Amino acid sequence: MHEEISAWHVETLLSRTAEGLPKRGFAAVIKKTREEILAHVESIVPDGSSVGMGGSVTVRELDIPAMLARKGCTVYDHWRPGLSQEEVFAIRRRQLTADFFLTGTNALTVDGRLVNIDGTGNRVAAMSFGPRHIIVIAGANKIVRDLDDALRRIKDLASPQNSRRLGLQTPCAAAGRCCDCGAGSTVCRIVSIIEYKPLAADYTVILTPEPLGF
Repeated sequence: MHEEISAWHVETLLSRTAEGLPKRGFAAVIKKTREEILAHVESIVPDGSSVGMGGSVTVRELDIPAMLARKGCTVYDHWRPGLSQEEVFAIRRRQLTADFFLTGTNALTVDGRLVNIDGTGNRVAAMSFGPRHIIVIAGANKIVRDLDDALRRIKDLASPQNSRRLGLQTPCAAAGRCCDCGAGSTVCRIVSIIEYKPLAADYTVILTPEPLGF
């Protein structure tokens, strides 16, 4: 009974969000499993396309870069091991002009606003302008009520975990919550709130009950 009620609650949350996104210009679909998500991404991205990968745990959890490489796509992935800092920077710049850009989101409001905080800014830049089609994958764990909850989720949940994953010596990586650590060490440098679909790009948001990313 507990699992059934929890599943019902997640379904209603996804449905409400799927209704809110189109009102802001975003195409929205719900895919219940990882296999369905992969199949949908594969159906959207033509063989041989150039695809940028945002700094996203969600995208890597789904093994999307490998799937796209099998389709003959040129994948700009700055998380590949063994890259120099110069190579990482160059790949991040190429992501801005790719045919497609795939990423997760730090938070998504029920009424359809995408909220993200970056340290470098390449991810939020590509989500706003450059690639002609952006695909965002958002687990139900990323959906929040409003902008205040979105920023709270990012600073107290996503940023500390991502900082710890990266081995950064930020105060939040030790405390597990936002410490307002300041210019010297913060990774929370650029806040992006996409209220409506950017004019120059198509946008698909794939919603899922799967708890993906941080």
